[in-house]
Amino acid sequence: MRLTLPSSNDVPFQVSVASKSTGYYVALQHASRSGYKIKVTALDLAKGKQTGSQYTLNSDTEVFGPESILLVGRNAAAPLIAWTDKANTVLKINVLGSNTIESIKVEHEGVRHIKIHVSQSSSGPAHFLVEYRTDSASWADVYHINIKTTSITKAYSLPKIQGHSVITAGTNTNNENLYFTRITPTEVIIYSSVSDKAQGTWKTSEVLPEKSQNAVSEVVALESGVSVRFAQVEESGDWSLVLNGKLQWTRPESLTEAIAAAWTDLNDGVTLARELEVEGHQSVPMAYAHRLIRHLKAIQQGFPDWLMEMPMRVLTSFMPSDISDLIQFGLGQQIILATRTGRVAALDSGRHGKVMWNIKAVENDLDWGVKAITTQLGLATVHVDDGSTLQVNITTGEVTSRTPPTQKVASIAFVPDGAADFKVGVEEHGVPTESAYVNGIDAFLVTRSGDKRILGWNTSKSKAPMWEFTVPEGQKIIHATARPAHDPVASVGKVLGDRSVLYKYLNHNLALITATGESTVDFYLLDGVSGQILHTARYTNVDITQPIASVISENWFAYSFWADTSEVSAAKGYQLIVSELYESSTPNDRGVLGDAANYSSITNITMPHVISQAYMIPEAISNMAVTQTRQGISIRQLLCTLPASRSIVGIPRPILDPRRPVGRDPTAQEAEEGLMKYNPNLEFDPKWHLTHSRDVMGIQHVESSPTLLESTTLIFSYGFDIFGTRLAPSQPFDILDKGFSKIQLLLTVVALMAGVSALAPLARSKQVNLQWKSS
Repeated sequence: MRLTLPSSNDVPFQVSVASKSTGYYVALQHASRSGYKIKVTALDLAKGKQTGSQYTLNSDTEVFGPESILLVGRNAAAPLIAWTDKANTVLKINVLGSNTIESIKVEHEGVRHIKIHVSQSSSGPAHFLVEYRTDSASWADVYHINIKTTSITKAYSLPKIQGHSVITAGTNTNNENLYFTRITPTEVIIYSSVSDKAQGTWKTSEVLPEKSQNAVSEVVALESGVSVRFAQVEESGDWSLVLNGKLQWTRPESLTEAIAAAWTDLNDGVTLARELEVEGHQSVPMAYAHRLIRHLKAIQQGFPDWLMEMPMRVLTSFMPSDISDLIQFGLGQQIILATRTGRVAALDSGRHGKVMWNIKAVENDLDWGVKAITTQLGLATVHVDDGSTLQVNITTGEVTSRTPPTQKVASIAFVPDGAADFKVGVEEHGVPTESAYVNGIDAFLVTRSGDKRILGWNTSKSKAPMWEFTVPEGQKIIHATARPAHDPVASVGKVLGDRSVLYKYLNHNLALITATGESTVDFYLLDGVSGQILHTARYTNVDITQPIASVISENWFAYSFWADTSEVSAAKGYQLIVSELYESSTPNDRGVLGDAANYSSITNITMPHVISQAYMIPEAISNMAVTQTRQGISIRQLLCTLPASRSIVGIPRPILDPRRPVGRDPTAQEAEEGLMKYNPNLEFDPKWHLTHSRDVMGIQHVESSPTLLESTTLIFSYGFDIFGTRLAPSQPFDILDKGFSKIQLLLTVVALMAGVSALAPLARSKQVNLQWKSS
């Protein structure tokens, strides 16, 4: 059915369906003053025409736009229009079909909010509730509508209560009665629209962890009373469901749109690693004294707590527990998360991502420009693009300090400075701020200047860039990727099947630059110290509107894009290209580096030998990352975000080895290396999906954090959704299997001790008898 209304300058507002054949079209009509009159037109829904009945309500002194209208009922159970003036001193109501206006004077002053609750079911009773709120209290009145006489009568009032409360309206399962659910921080009360007597009351202390903003309820009438469940959205944005006063679940929706995250270990695993690194650079006597002092301090601080936890440790060692017993190995790290809406939260990875605390860090929640988060000594520091910082206690979530805005920055870099990292702000055009030079730190920085240039800086020398890389005309830079800060290399070479070695090209200063043209994409591999181009790759007929992702780690890098067929390639679709860098194409040959005692990126830089292979993949990759373990011994996995399937996959590196033989089966020596025959089509194995059956949307970043167990790494991805998991790329080779029975081991030891005790006298007797026989 299509309704055609005469053209006018009226502002359309809503259509209300009074019955199967009758409806009302409500519009705002410009008045001679600055306000609007409300025009109501009756409609014949069966014929799709106006019935000729039309009236206008004099509301131009109260209505100044659509926001002035409190409610226009959508169905026969709510046939009314309600509005109020700016001061909330009078409430005006019109029953649809009548041109009369009922005025209800608001008796209390300071009312800042008026809300009307009606039945959402057309078969419900024509009753409604008017809720009034001030800054410190709330109350409500219930009214009945007589459809025949189009009159309104007040039925009763809900008592005024101090503090915050939320009211919802809902019919029962048969849509016979309308119930109002009043939610306060201490109780939940159900009222019927026909009686001021409470139909049900539940005391609760956990329903409202924060102020509830909105809620929707469902009531079921029972022989012994009523049952109610309601979903509410809290002030933070979190969702929760409450059934008869008991909290059923909570969804931390306030953590959406995460823009920065950092790992922290409350068990001081990172601090221990730094202490061990300090000892490694000291003489033997100094290192021994340093370790002795460290152990004495650890005993002084942790021995009392260790004694108190000992019974529980012994008990849980023989019983399953929800809390991982591997927290002491760094598997209980926390994630400090900042959102675009101005919130900072801590998630415990050892407790399935439990939210430890969640605070509102800033009042302006439109677009908080957080650039980075750092953690040190039990404090998390949030660095904002206006130069300001926010420091939070990691354990309690208490804000310990704030610094005012100083200078607008486009990004933030961290330069190693002894045991800590020094922060350097980078302006919009890629120029480091003055803070990079005042402390006399000798470090190299690589910055991005717009979408055309990459600049290299030395903070100990001139304030002018040391080098500059500019993409050709018609191209623009979309990504600049560097090796991760923690990227250990377990072996400097790859052992081949014949026991020869291909030496890896290892350079901590590598940067992978992605630049796009009209239908091309170019990848430039740069040395970050000298700015020299080490490798380039160009691809044509590329759809640059599709996601283009890249990553670099150790001696290899990968990137993906969508390309059509071209003169040099018959492949069409999403492609994943992996390249490895070696010092030479010949095994056991290190080229000019073989006899060199020192190496410099500034003079006599060598070109790497690059081996590449391309794969056709089933869908786009929007982000890439690489798993990180403590020593880099475990097999790495390429972590890829798949926006089409809303998942994250971890592709094992051996699958992406560019040395896989093409067009033939691997030889015995190649098979010994783990190489398999090259297949241009790479399907994502279901076992690679880290998210399993869960859908994750809008993932912008994927972070990997090593643990004290070499086999295990922690994964955390964030953006619109957040997702975290624990991953063992080479299987958990340094962890006892879940099937390992400590009780069985203990019984075995006891049995052996009993056996030894029983057989010892027999053995001694036999020895004595042998001595007598020999004599």
